Amino acid sequence: MSTATEIFSAFAAEYRKTPTRVKIIDAFLIYALATAGVQFGYVLLVGSFPFNAFLAGFLCSLGFFALTVCLRLQADPSNKDFGGISPERAFADYVLANLVLFLVVWNYIG
Repeated sequence: MSTATEIFSAFAAEYRKTPTRVKIIDAFLIYALATAGVQFGYVLLVGSFPFNAFLAGFLCSLGFFALTVCLRLQADPSNKDFGGISPERAFADYVLANLVLFLVVWNYIG
């Protein structure tokens, strides 16, 4: 049990060094996963009568999560893999990719 406490303490200490912008994106990631969880729980409890609507909403939440993870990777200043991409460019790419995702989902619900 003490090793789990040590791991959590080390994680918390390192996470405090994370920039606020990345912490906001992390909170948004939790929201995206919670949305997918609520949708999945609803289908388990109530049923999936309009199955295409459930599938579109659930996959939209997961796609939204994946795109937000990409934004987090590009917005994190400690990540040197995306050093040539400015935060404004990363956000513009994120918005464009989400627009395409939502357009596909909207057409699938149809």
